[in-house]
Amino acid sequence: MTIQETEQQIIDEFAVFDDWLDRYAYLIDLGRECPTIDEADKTEQNLIRGCQSRVWLSCSFDGTLLHFRADSDAVITRGIIALLIRALDGRTPAEVIDAPLSFLDAIGLREHLSPTRSNGLTAMVKQIKMYALAYSIMPAKDQNTAQQ
Repeated sequence: MTIQETEQQIIDEFAVFDDWLDRYAYLIDLGRECPTIDEADKTEQNLIRGCQSRVWLSCSFDGTLLHFRADSDAVITRGIIALLIRALDGRTPAEVIDAPLSFLDAIGLREHLSPTRSNGLTAMVKQIKMYALAYSIMPAKDQNTAQQ
């Protein structure tokens, strides 16, 4: 499934809900279902700056595809990062860099978040894209070292 197909799936899921209270409840459910990262990965290095909540994001690269794991101390934020991971996990660095993430606006997420949560969303997207950029320019010999 392409990123665009995954984004459309997410848009369709959110279209079922008539109001934002239901959409927030759905985000909370997604947050509760999101697999968390290992406690050992909850480091300062993996902490995303700019979020109201504490959000940890780890990324690994198997030489072809990026793999993301995340956690947050706030369940709505965990639901937001779960959506991003759903759209971008298992993709090439180029796919992640080029991903428009238009579903965020299509489902109304940005406009219905508080300013601090919206800033956090921007910080999450930025960090994911920075991981993709780093792995896209890292020489193959260094990518193998980064995996260990």
